[in-house]
Amino acid sequence: MESNTAPGTSSDTVSRAMYEQLQRRYERLMEISRQLNSTLDLGALLRRIIDAARELTDTEEASILLIDPATGELRFEAASNLSRAEMEAIPVPMQGSLAGWVATHGEPVLVRDAKSDARWFPRVDKTTQFSTRNLLAVPMNLHNRPIGVLEAINKRGDQPWSGDDRDILAALADQAAIAVQNARLFQQSDFIAEMVHELRTPLAALRASAALLARPTLPPDAYQEIVRTLQQETERLTALTTDFLDLARLESGRTRLEMTRFDVRALLDECVSLIAPKASERAISLTVRPGTQQAHADRDRIKQVLLNLLTNAIKYNVEGGSVTVALDVTPANRADAAQPGEQIVISVTDSGPGISAEDQPHIFDKFYRASAVAGQISGTGLGLSIAQRIVEAHGCALWFESTPGADTTFYFTLPLAGSAT
Repeated sequence: MESNTAPGTSSDTVSRAMYEQLQRRYERLMEISRQLNSTLDLGALLRRIIDAARELTDTEEASILLIDPATGELRFEAASNLSRAEMEAIPVPMQGSLAGWVATHGEPVLVRDAKSDARWFPRVDKTTQFSTRNLLAVPMNLHNRPIGVLEAINKRGDQPWSGDDRDILAALADQAAIAVQNARLFQQSDFIAEMVHELRTPLAALRASAALLARPTLPPDAYQEIVRTLQQETERLTALTTDFLDLARLESGRTRLEMTRFDVRALLDECVSLIAPKASERAISLTVRPGTQQAHADRDRIKQVLLNLLTNAIKYNVEGGSVTVALDVTPANRADAAQPGEQIVISVTDSGPGISAEDQPHIFDKFYRASAVAGQISGTGLGLSIAQRIVEAHGCALWFESTPGADTTFYFTLPLAGSAT
């Protein structure tokens, strides 16, 4: 039978255009895959995967859920339409969710009407006031085992999904799984190397002290001094290991926030009261400016942030100086806000010598100590890194302003209780 369609007709033109479009998508996938494999920062990597999923499938939103290696739970790790606090607040069940079904079966699923699917998990939409119409979810496989799920949500213009969409997203998910594993391994090895380096100093001091104590002719004065060194270095080791574990959990995402509503002013007063004896030793005045707000956050973790900032404000201050704590509310929809809507902003200002221009770019680096006080002031060098991770886990921001020779103010934001979803 002869075809009624001659070569060069509109049908051939459409087929050729579709083929060229598909070819461009795969070329773009290859380009994105190279970018993913060159990124070892896990947070930046997850954001790139989300952006790539939306671009390659032409969808409104995308999300990544990873399986926690320790607990086996499925948790949001990145999402284009969820804040960090919202992701922390929404554990996704393995049973009774589309993502859980994909993770359990290791197979992709395409749902053209999400709300009519029996596996649909509606809590995300209810929490975020978002409407999921349709979605494509594929497993992120590593060595033939899923480590998570990649979702593309709501085709733009309600276009039809195609098999090419599924194949493209599945190919991206496989590349993403390898990149995520590489980033995790690099993160672990880099952190272990830093940890071992930092532990060597107190361990060397303990070893030397133990050797000196074994000498039978050791003078009594020297004996007492060595005992003090042993106590100090043991305390330093304890603080280091505690901070190591804390930061490791925060960086790996294994720390889960216990979100509650609490009075911020009461927490500020509590923290200032705890830190007052240290301030008194150096004749430093402590002031909490009037004001109160209700926050929706992990109270214990925010207390940890505040105590760190207050401790630093005293340690790096001048004798007879001052520390002022204040809280305010930011306007909604600021261009520099970490998430939309009003937020509480807390500030801690000290009258110390300020942070030099040389030190400012490194102030949140792990183990970094300001050059002017390195070796003079005790600490692990991890406090600000931990504080930053805690604040960012709430979908908020921590930053500072400092005038060398004058003063320093650290600021961080918190979700308002009234704006919490």
